[in-house]
Amino acid sequence: MPPSEEEKRLFTRETMEKQQTWFYVAALFVGAVMGLGDPDWGEALHYTVSPVLAILLYSMFAQIPFLQLKESLSNLRFIGALLIANFIVVPVIVWLLTLVFPQPPAVLIGVYLVLLTPCIDYVIVFTQLGRGNEKLMLAATPILFVIQMVLLPIYLWLFIGKEAARVMQVGPFVEAFLFLIVIPLLLAILTQVLTRGKAGGEWVMDATAWLPVPMMALALIVVVASQIGKVYHDFAVIVDVLPIYIIFLMVMPFVSRIIAALFRLDTGASRAVIFSAGTRNSLVVLPLALALPQEWATIAAAVIVTQTIVELAGELIYIRVVPSVILRDR
Repeated sequence: MPPSEEEKRLFTRETMEKQQTWFYVAALFVGAVMGLGDPDWGEALHYTVSPVLAILLYSMFAQIPFLQLKESLSNLRFIGALLIANFIVVPVIVWLLTLVFPQPPAVLIGVYLVLLTPCIDYVIVFTQLGRGNEKLMLAATPILFVIQMVLLPIYLWLFIGKEAARVMQVGPFVEAFLFLIVIPLLLAILTQVLTRGKAGGEWVMDATAWLPVPMMALALIVVVASQIGKVYHDFAVIVDVLPIYIIFLMVMPFVSRIIAALFRLDTGASRAVIFSAGTRNSLVVLPLALALPQEWATIAAAVIVTQTIVELAGELIYIRVVPSVILRDR
């Protein structure tokens, strides 16, 4: 029997999601060419970053099952391993890495913003590609998002102290958090509430499910095009931060595997913990970096964009090495 129109549509979206890494690599390349080839273009695209990120974050938040939060708490061992890996072990490792590879305060803020916040979007697809339990990962995303937003200011205060308090001016920071995170989040929850069980609701949610991949690609283009000049200008600083990102990507799978073993998780759940601990939340925290004073925002944003580039390369390795070397099928 030939596939229905619905099946064709779903297949097309699933295919796009499975190939999304390559879309992002192409987007990074396009953004770099635009930003370096014509700095005026990059400067102009700077003004599109906030609205594009707002739409992207809305589309991502719309896919998070906030209305199934109770269900996400059902696998307590998995949630426990996930929280310990992301909010206890990761901060300790990041802090140790910044001691071994000391950085200027502006760079440190960028490093801490991006490495202390676990990914809540494309980590689900990478988990699936790495033969992990992506359903557990999806169910846990509301918890990860809420906890990281609560703990991030505390981490910054602990690791940077008064310096962070001095530069993170309340007004711009709150404005960025409100318009680029809170409002898209509330609109996403409202969309879920209004469409749940309603005629046409499934169509609306299906339509929003098409948005994350193209919007992520567009966001990468405008972010890289507008920030690549800063990365190029501060290349000496960026080179110094690369060891932190690379070692982090190398260490976390092995540490996460130990945590998963301690919680006696099955193979799929263990791989989900590995991918979550190694994948960070770069585009969600970028607006917070851009809300810093200009002299700090420039380098912090460049540091975060650099982490995105390194991480995408690392994920291409993860999806092959995690299931075949680090944690094979039992």
